[in-house]
Amino acid sequence: MGLIWIIFIGIAVISYAVQANLQSKFKTYSKIPVSNGMTGRDVAVKMLQDNGIYDVKVTSTQGTLTDHYNPENKTISLSQGIYDSSSIMAAAVAAHECGHAVQHARAYAPLKMRSALVPVVTFASRWMTWILLAGIIFFQSFPQLLLAGIILFATTTLFSFITLPVEIDASKRALVWLNGSGITDSRNHAQAESALRSAAYTYVVAALGSLATLVYYIFIFMSRNR
Repeated sequence: MGLIWIIFIGIAVISYAVQANLQSKFKTYSKIPVSNGMTGRDVAVKMLQDNGIYDVKVTSTQGTLTDHYNPENKTISLSQGIYDSSSIMAAAVAAHECGHAVQHARAYAPLKMRSALVPVVTFASRWMTWILLAGIIFFQSFPQLLLAGIILFATTTLFSFITLPVEIDASKRALVWLNGSGITDSRNHAQAESALRSAAYTYVVAALGSLATLVYYIFIFMSRNR
């Protein structure tokens, strides 16, 4: 049990460091303009068109780092600091989200798998905390509750790991296109790659944290079931 807590603390420290690094790079690269002056919206529209995609809308949304692609309504939502900005950070983030749209258009298998899991993960996220708590409290009478909670948590952990190749592939597509389109020069390309790599690390840490928590609940179930 002590080892598990050491792992938890280690992951928490790493997560904080990764988030701090991402925020730092976001601030730094948000001040560096791309040479052609294209905004995040311009970059997104051009990347979509260059990939033969004309049925995806590009819209603005509130918040910071709230950028995302919704495959259900085919919409790329860019945060306000990305949508109107002509910085290298805006170009990198916009191209990354377009990478998801390209994945969708090309029927990228991990994205299809992740999309299929969304309803299950939504249900699991809503109920698993309460079921796990009830399972621990009433374990002697209803051990099945804790097992059910572990199964629900396992689906969210699986989702976290399926997300990894989806995010990494979207960044690769973004970087290849940015370089090929001439939007980024060699220096800007290195900066865009650094920013997207830092963003990917957040997903890696989240997946590892979810796995560690899953192992913790499994350990509780097995130790109490002896």
